Amino acid sequence: MCKSSPDDSPLVYKTLNRNGDFPESYLTKREFLKFCGKSLCALCATQLFGFLDTSRAQMAQKGLIKTKLSPYYTSLNGGEIKCELCPKYCRIADGKRGFCRVRENLGGKLYSLVYGNPCVIHLDPIEKESFFHVLPGTASLTLSTAGCNFQCKFCENWEISQASPEDLYSYEIPPANVVQKAKEMGAQSIAYTYAEPTIFYEYMVDVASFAKKAGLLNVIHSNGFINPPPLKNLCTVLDAAQIDLKGFTENFYHELSSGELTPVLDTLKTLKQERIHVEITNLIIPTKNDDMSTLREMCLWVKRELSADTPIHFSRFYPLHKLKKLPSTPISTLEKARALAFSSGLEYVYVGKVPGHEGWNTFCPTCKNIIIQRTGYMIEQIHIKDGKCSYCGRPIPGIWT
Repeated sequence: MCKSSPDDSPLVYKTLNRNGDFPESYLTKREFLKFCGKSLCALCATQLFGFLDTSRAQMAQKGLIKTKLSPYYTSLNGGEIKCELCPKYCRIADGKRGFCRVRENLGGKLYSLVYGNPCVIHLDPIEKESFFHVLPGTASLTLSTAGCNFQCKFCENWEISQASPEDLYSYEIPPANVVQKAKEMGAQSIAYTYAEPTIFYEYMVDVASFAKKAGLLNVIHSNGFINPPPLKNLCTVLDAAQIDLKGFTENFYHELSSGELTPVLDTLKTLKQERIHVEITNLIIPTKNDDMSTLREMCLWVKRELSADTPIHFSRFYPLHKLKKLPSTPISTLEKARALAFSSGLEYVYVGKVPGHEGWNTFCPTCKNIIIQRTGYMIEQIHIKDGKCSYCGRPIPGIWT
């Protein structure tokens, strides 16, 4: 079931466990659903999939459910292996796990511990994943497992991203079943999101393969921290990527995310080369990554290495997780960043998590008319026809059909 907290507190999604109780580990999504309309409340798995009490495979279970051999590792001496899925290249001893907590060395082989075991599965507006140029106004079936290859101090979904698989209640849902239900529910895409989708890579690729055959789009919201071989393989079934470009210095990544900037920039360039639609989100955190000269460098890099028409979303930070003592991002800071991006030559610049701001709308860079008008996650008007501005005929980048 889905339950929301009182209007003056964050909306909380809780998934019933197999006994009909709320588990100790529950999920929150600190978004603006009060403004956007609580009728958009995501559907939890028990409702979405119509799980039956008589079917154990369709009940929420706590603990490891299923494993799958990963192709991305190298065997080392003494039974150790090196994971090659992401740039951390974890060296893992037999019986131990990597940084992400969901990949384990079992007898000298690397296994995913979350294959087919999502702990989150929702039907969401695709705009909730910050895709503003992909099938506006449509529904996306979104899913995630436990774990992450980052440790962001500002993570919105830390309850699952910083958890081990056995800490959460998960479902056993084979890839084909995900796609079948997505079709039945009227979703036009499947989004791999919430926690980092790279860490449930094998599951994502298998679901995406079924989805592509069924005529559904595959989209990811990712930190972009993945190695080139698995990324290029993913691109064969991927349609769009929303990449969190969390900052534009290595120090920021090291100190606040336990990650690295350079591999993320490489991922963005690869996605562009592979002709994947790309949008970027930059969460602006006061005193951490809000320096305007650095933001200008980032915008100029996006224009130079990707293109001027790459959509970028400057998102508002709210105090949470390990940065609760910082203030929320001033709206004026977001507006300065937006103006700076436009002056740097970027053409589609948005303000995230400030409902009602004009920066939620899409403007034609040529005639300056609003071509997509949004109220929260609701689409009020669309003036795009055959991928072009209805007013002046300028081509608008994105996936519109």
